[in-house]
Amino acid sequence: MISIALYKPDIPQNTASIIRLCACFDMMLHIIEPCGFSLDDSRFKRVVMDYININNLKRYENFNKFKDENIKKRIILMTTKAENSYTNFIFKRDDILLFGRESKGVPLSIHSEIIDKLKIPINKKTRSLNVAMSVAIVSSEALRQNKFLK
Repeated sequence: MISIALYKPDIPQNTASIIRLCACFDMMLHIIEPCGFSLDDSRFKRVVMDYININNLKRYENFNKFKDENIKKRIILMTTKAENSYTNFIFKRDDILLFGRESKGVPLSIHSEIIDKLKIPINKKTRSLNVAMSVAIVSSEALRQNKFLK
């Protein structure tokens, strides 16, 4: 199944929305620590509601532990710095879609490690989408391609 990874998320409401999305579509969510907030944060709890109990959620101490535990899977970095669009990419059933920190993305060291990098084409007058929207857009296409959406 397609899964989502968040690198050091720092906005609780976005992470909570992504947890709900993953629960609704039965996707695994990988959270690479540290988060910029506590899972006890009231803003997080208000959005996540009881979906945190439904979701397949796995937390990792750091990126290396995440990478080591998912060595056989293809990790695809979603970044505004990519050349290729997600619409021209063929997703596989066990891909992990990695989204960077809202405030800073991922470090250059991670950029250089990952082969597959994709972007969501947007208006050139704007910088980026909200990370939760980006997760919804790209995961929808990956799920559709792999016949997970009916």
